[in-house]
Amino acid sequence: MKTTTFAAIALSAAALDCAGAANAQNLFLDGDMVRGAQDGAPGPICVLTNQFKHLEKVVFRFRVRDQSGKLVDDKDVKSLVVELADGQKIEGYYGGHPPATPANQGGPTDYFWVAIWVIPASYPSGTFRYKATATDLQGHAQIWEPIKRVTTDLQVLPGAIEFKKP
Repeated sequence: MKTTTFAAIALSAAALDCAGAANAQNLFLDGDMVRGAQDGAPGPICVLTNQFKHLEKVVFRFRVRDQSGKLVDDKDVKSLVVELADGQKIEGYYGGHPPATPANQGGPTDYFWVAIWVIPASYPSGTFRYKATATDLQGHAQIWEPIKRVTTDLQVLPGAIEFKKP
C-alpha cells in the first residue's frame, strides 16, 4: 500500500512539473516609448516620454529575451504587436536604430523591436493603457504591459503639433 501511494504521489508530482514546464514563459520583454523623428516636428527625438500631441510619431521600443536572458531578433520571434486601448494593433519590426540616413552616417548603435504610430488628428485626448505581445516561432505568446501608473500610460494631449518648414 505504501509503495502504491508513493508511486501515485510521484506520478502526480511529475505531471505537475511537466504542466509547469509547458506553461513556462519562453519570452521576456521590456519596453518604453519615445518621440519619433518627423521632418519639421518640434521637440527632441528619441527621448523617453509618455506625453504626445496629435500628429506626433510615437515609437514603442522593446527588447525581447529568451529564457536564458539572450536578446532575440526576428529569426527567433515571429511577431511583436502593440495593442492600443481601442483595440488598434500596430505591427512591430526588428532593426537597427537609429536607421542609417545621410545625417546618421555612423549607422545603427543598437538593434531592437519597434512599433511606430502617428497619432491621428481625430484620436481622442486622454490617458490610455497599451500592451505588447511577442510571439515566438512555435506560437508561444508573451504579453508585456507598462507599470500601471499615469506616468507610464500613453497620454494624448489636446491639440496637434505644428510642423515648421525646413
